[in-house]
Amino acid sequence: MTEKIIRFNDVHICTESFGEINNPTILLIMGATASMIYWEEEFCKRLSNQGFHIIRYDNRDVGKSITYEYGHPEYTFEDLADDAIQVLDAYKVDKAHIVGMSMGGIITQIIALKHPSRVLTISLIMTSNFDSSLPKKDNKVTKALSELKIRNWQDKDEVVECFIKKSKVLIGSKHIFDEEKIRRLNEEEFDRAINLQSMENHGFIKGWGSYLSRTNEINAPTLVIHGTEDTIIPYEHGIHLSEVIPNAVLVTLEGTGHELHHNDWDEIINAISKHATNLWIKIFRQEWFEWVKIWNKL
Repeated sequence: MTEKIIRFNDVHICTESFGEINNPTILLIMGATASMIYWEEEFCKRLSNQGFHIIRYDNRDVGKSITYEYGHPEYTFEDLADDAIQVLDAYKVDKAHIVGMSMGGIITQIIALKHPSRVLTISLIMTSNFDSSLPKKDNKVTKALSELKIRNWQDKDEVVECFIKKSKVLIGSKHIFDEEKIRRLNEEEFDRAINLQSMENHGFIKGWGSYLSRTNEINAPTLVIHGTEDTIIPYEHGIHLSEVIPNAVLVTLEGTGHELHHNDWDEIINAISKHATNLWIKIFRQEWFEWVKIWNKL
């Protein structure tokens, strides 16, 4: 694992990479209020071992990337999509497989629409295009999360305990809540953040509407992964994405909530790897058929 800070236009983004740079690249984009460490190191290494170069990074306002005054993010969702392209440029990657979780999936959809030439495939995990016909977040969950307030963002114990309680709300019935693991992750999140409270700026970001209304125009091969017990972005949203994006494939995680639980890693990693590998098989077949046509004309 290698850390690399990318700087452009008065912005700095913290990134880390795994595996051989010459392998096909998978770019991992995490969701709202969460830094790249929620793509856990073991997850990244296991995905890399499938024959990929993995890049994960902190979005603006989380982790070690640039932060802004609370309530005043000086960027849009379109800017976050452009940040991803800056990351690829910094690693000299022309095209990549883009994988986005939750808000990261929103960013991924925008990348596929705005920068299609940089995309090999996309994988959308627990995300949506938020079509008006789809069900809203569970009211009980909304109420439970709204009651979890942090009074002192400098108090590590208070912050970590609050984050643990939020994680308990998101887990599905299939998994046993691993409090020790979640505690370690959130302690690391606290320790490495430049300004932890700025993560809440993700709730103020604008600028997705003009893109998410066009998800039916996405041409990149698309994988949709969604848990049946996701109370933040209900399962119906995943079904909808798989139906509205041409030729999208849906992988259902039974009993999984709004989470990347380690017990689901094998299924998620295998699905992403198969999805990315299938593209190369299709390209090889197309090139082979073209050569056969040329040969038959000789």
